[in-house]
Amino acid sequence: MAKPTNGQERRKDGVWDPLKDSRTDRRRAAEVPRTPQSESPSYRLAYVDDDFMMREELRPVRLQLELLKVEMILAERGIKSTVVMFGGARIPEPGKDAWAARNETQRANLMAASVYYEEARKFARLCAEHAAIHDHREYVVTTGGGPGVMEAGNRGAAEVGAPTIGLNIVLPHEQAPNPYVTPELSFNFHYFAIRKMHFLMRAKAIAIFPGGFGTLDEFFESVTLIQTKRMAPIPLILFGEAFWRRIVDFEALADFGTIAPDDLKLLHFVETADQAWQIIAEHYEH
Repeated sequence: MAKPTNGQERRKDGVWDPLKDSRTDRRRAAEVPRTPQSESPSYRLAYVDDDFMMREELRPVRLQLELLKVEMILAERGIKSTVVMFGGARIPEPGKDAWAARNETQRANLMAASVYYEEARKFARLCAEHAAIHDHREYVVTTGGGPGVMEAGNRGAAEVGAPTIGLNIVLPHEQAPNPYVTPELSFNFHYFAIRKMHFLMRAKAIAIFPGGFGTLDEFFESVTLIQTKRMAPIPLILFGEAFWRRIVDFEALADFGTIAPDDLKLLHFVETADQAWQIIAEHYEH
């Protein structure tokens, strides 16, 4: 906290605040002589007591903290909108080994799918170049922060000097920050629900590449919010039409009556980065 020569204390935002700040008290509490009383867990300041913060009853607070932390940092950076990229963590870079393959069929499929790594990289580069026009406050590339398509997205943006966001989550495998995420915009989550909110809260477009259960979950969550008008009808772009039509029979859903025929118009199928960006440009130009 800044302290002017007249003795008044103000926060960084200029607001007058005469109260002692929490950082000072955290430091002073750590300097108290060690006694049975001061060593007791009950004596710890609540906001620095990990055991207390992990209690079941504090789940609502932890949910709020995950929502607030990312929101505050993005707001401080002036980030107004994003382009979100979903896709498989197991898709390799062209020329690299399909490390996730469990048999030769999977290896062949994943190696063939490496074309999506390159298209994701190109698409992110296009988004980042457009973001530069807006001082990197609009169309900021956002991924799940991991390997595969996520890495390709962050990489494409980073290669043209653009900031890029990674929203990681604690998982037993496959999920650690890739080296292309802007360090100050590399986040980690415990709660899937809050992570999903942050994917969509600033999204101006969503590009979805071939992937597994996680990608399907993110796709269906997004299209459901748009279909039910809980979210604006932003471009929802599916890379690799043959993959998606093999995985999901969209027309069968419409024929059966469980979705409306017009719901199919929410989906845009593309094969290339240029086609995807054209859909976004046309949507916002009109």
